[in-house]
Amino acid sequence: MGVFTMGKISPVSAKYIVHAIIQIEGVVDRPDVIGSVFGQTEGLLGADLELRELQRSGRIGRIEVELDTTGGKTTGSIIVPSSLDKTETALVAAALETIQRIGPCNSKVRVEKLEDIRITKRSQVIERAKELLANLTQSVLPDSRDIKEEVANSVRVMEIVEFGKDRLPAGPAIDESDEIIIVEGRADVINLLKNDIKNSIALNGTSVPQTIIDLCRRKTVTVFVDGDRGGDLIIRELSMVTEIDFVCKAPDGKEVEEITKKEILKALRGKVAIEQVKMDIEGKRELLVKNNSRDMNFRERREVSSEKPVMQPQTTQFRPYQKPMMFQPRTLVKLNKIESENYRRMLDDLIGTRGAYILDDKSNILGKVPYSELSTTLKDLNSVHAVVFDGMVTKDIVGSAEKANVKFLIAMDSEIRDNNSKIMIVTNKDI
Repeated sequence: MGVFTMGKISPVSAKYIVHAIIQIEGVVDRPDVIGSVFGQTEGLLGADLELRELQRSGRIGRIEVELDTTGGKTTGSIIVPSSLDKTETALVAAALETIQRIGPCNSKVRVEKLEDIRITKRSQVIERAKELLANLTQSVLPDSRDIKEEVANSVRVMEIVEFGKDRLPAGPAIDESDEIIIVEGRADVINLLKNDIKNSIALNGTSVPQTIIDLCRRKTVTVFVDGDRGGDLIIRELSMVTEIDFVCKAPDGKEVEEITKKEILKALRGKVAIEQVKMDIEGKRELLVKNNSRDMNFRERREVSSEKPVMQPQTTQFRPYQKPMMFQPRTLVKLNKIESENYRRMLDDLIGTRGAYILDDKSNILGKVPYSELSTTLKDLNSVHAVVFDGMVTKDIVGSAEKANVKFLIAMDSEIRDNNSKIMIVTNKDI
């Protein structure tokens, strides 16, 4: 019970709060409980501790009762503020437990605790003092070194320019330098500027702008990316559309915009030629595809071996010749370049994970679930634009996707050949 709630309970300056719970075998009202508190404790502790007199003199505050009735029984709480000393308060609290009837109903009162309000106030004072001290510490006058550094950083940030027809964020030396550094975003350029590196330029998006392509043709280029899988995707995309020379990455799990000057210089000293990076990326990709294919073949063999053959009775029956039924081939889906690139990037990201991305109509990832739980998850959803997953499109997945109003299923492969569904099925071969 906080100090402010206590103020609503009693106008007196209470030192203690008695917290008790009450159980009643019947339905009663608050006035019945309060009347029993005064009536059944009357004369129990003598004239000096008579509750009516103590309340009249302001040494006991207004008694608060909260009740809740369920199934013909009533439970609730009793709160009594007190400005008596702790011994007298304990006697009053113990007297409450002598109440055995409320009106016509049996009852039981048990005191949970005696709260010392001064301790609560003291804790609040200490916490508030900490806040005030923290604010004072933050607002103190910085020394001359901090002031110089702050001014220098501000000047460096002001030096950022917009370069080329794509108006890309860049350092002021981007045009005159023979060597440039390509980073992912504006915040990365700012961090490099703060650390006196002025020849960086940002991609400012997932696609490669024409300005970057033109720069790469006439300058020595180092690509500086974050230490995550997204960095590998950017390197591969850049190497596909233009010429780059070196690659360096931030420490694992960190972004270029947050690393220190020491980490920046260490990463740039350790840059690697693009040919070596391509070999490493392709090697990882081939290994993931190989492992994924092996896992799928193993699961398919296990499913086939677990199926028990059904023995059909041998009967001789003449049937007229029927023309074999021709399956309707699966409709190939035409995707635009942006959609194709997005889906291909997501599929590459999922290779070997046996996971699934659930997307909205703007290709934003709403969530990721295991492939084994995809059908169950889709049954609980109402409207999903697309699902990209590392696995095979099955009839169960198509059925669940139809109920979730899915528009596209993008997967490694599909067992559906006669696609009569309104869902567009896209495989790795299609993109």
